[in-house]
Amino acid sequence: MGDEITIQQGFPEELLSSAVELYDAAFGAKLAIAMPNPISRTAVLKAGFNPEFSFVAICDGEMVGIAGFKTGRGALTGGISFRVLKDEIGLWGAIRSVLVLALFQRNHVEGQLLMDGIGVSPKMRGSGIGTKLLHSLIEYSKTEGYRSIRLDVIDTNPAARRLYERVGFVPVKTEQFAYLEWLLGFGAATQMKYSLNAQA
Repeated sequence: MGDEITIQQGFPEELLSSAVELYDAAFGAKLAIAMPNPISRTAVLKAGFNPEFSFVAICDGEMVGIAGFKTGRGALTGGISFRVLKDEIGLWGAIRSVLVLALFQRNHVEGQLLMDGIGVSPKMRGSGIGTKLLHSLIEYSKTEGYRSIRLDVIDTNPAARRLYERVGFVPVKTEQFAYLEWLLGFGAATQMKYSLNAQA
């Protein structure tokens, strides 16, 4: 595999499976709480992804990284509706999924771009792809007139937090979930923010 990595907004239909694979590799453990069956979970992600709300890293025609985001217009995972869930995992599975996913729901704030997950291919970790994706999101946010970028990082992922801090994100507050750790697999989540101007 060559070394040239390009970053682009969105991705074509033929890379949808790669996008889902990367996203599920990064967040499958969390998503599995709501959708335990990996085949059904993959189908839900394929039906629910909106490529416009993502930046991806491409190397030799292969997707090796993805960063989703959420705005007032939509989100990478914004198409995961109750109808999609019901079609793929049935009525009761959909009800259960909605209840669990509500625990992870973060509302959009005017003037703020919300991160909707970032994942890098295991064979490409340590090559700066995560940093490149974050910088692309920062430049996009500036161009679109956002005042800040927000994300949440869980206490069991210190490597991700170190990446965010190196890029310039600062912790704002930490929420404790000790009473739900048995279900969620983590005990706390820290909200981090990247300010794009003095007014953020």
